[in-house]
Amino acid sequence: MSLRDWFASKRDKSTKQLDVAAMNARLTDEEICKLWTQCFSCQENLPTKELEKSLMVCPHCGYHFRIGAYKRIMQLCDDFTELDAELTPADPLEFTDTEPYLKRQKDAHRKTGLNEAVVCGIGQIGAEKLALAVMDFSYLGGSMGSVVGEKITRLIENALESRLPVVIFSSSGGARMQEGTFSLMQMVKTGSALARLHEAGLLYISVLTEPTFGGVTASFGTLGDITIAEEGARVGFAGRRVIEQTIRQKLPADFQTANYLLNYGQVDMVLSRGELAEMLASLIRLHRQSSGLTPVLQP
Repeated sequence: MSLRDWFASKRDKSTKQLDVAAMNARLTDEEICKLWTQCFSCQENLPTKELEKSLMVCPHCGYHFRIGAYKRIMQLCDDFTELDAELTPADPLEFTDTEPYLKRQKDAHRKTGLNEAVVCGIGQIGAEKLALAVMDFSYLGGSMGSVVGEKITRLIENALESRLPVVIFSSSGGARMQEGTFSLMQMVKTGSALARLHEAGLLYISVLTEPTFGGVTASFGTLGDITIAEEGARVGFAGRRVIEQTIRQKLPADFQTANYLLNYGQVDMVLSRGELAEMLASLIRLHRQSSGLTPVLQP
């Protein structure tokens, strides 16, 4: 090979490498990740577009990926009007651990686009209207602070005025430690509002999704007239490791899973994500027809 041919071959090779690099440079790491998603359960690499068509449920093993509040609402509702979106948390205790609480709030807002860990509003599934709250675990672990409790309470009060059923999708690590007692007070506040809803003969359906723990489980999470767990959800008060260390015993492998709760009568049914919308509409319709309630819609 002549020296000219050798340089030519090197030039062609380097050009090809640059072309590949240029193509890769057009995609950020985030965009590359969006093209493919690896299943946490079976480790299959799944085209993200196909995964979204299957409602973020792995077609190979049925693993239910965690999804955000707005994606959940889009999957469920034919129509939705958000309420109290402008409410934002304060810092009543001026709390700081490794970072100030206010900084954590700003970071969570930047990450999720949400002002708090729950989205509330009036939705419609098929022909059935409902007051809907959906928690988002990606905002500070879906923890319940004073604004989460306030938004859910306002939603229930709106449902009382409009004679609408209430559906709450829970996904939370529990009460928010940065707000201390202010957070724990929300357990009583939301529970009292649900008691008024029950006295009015209105329906409350609680849907427990992955994961639901702590103060949310101990309050509105388990106060439903009907309690549904999404397939694969883990639900409890304390975590598995804490319980094992306390009782000094090993727990069953399926402890705190949706099907474990069903077997012991702690939930009424376990449904896959694709079954939820139809079942909620059916339950609401059945209650409406049996009770003779007619929604009073606000102008």
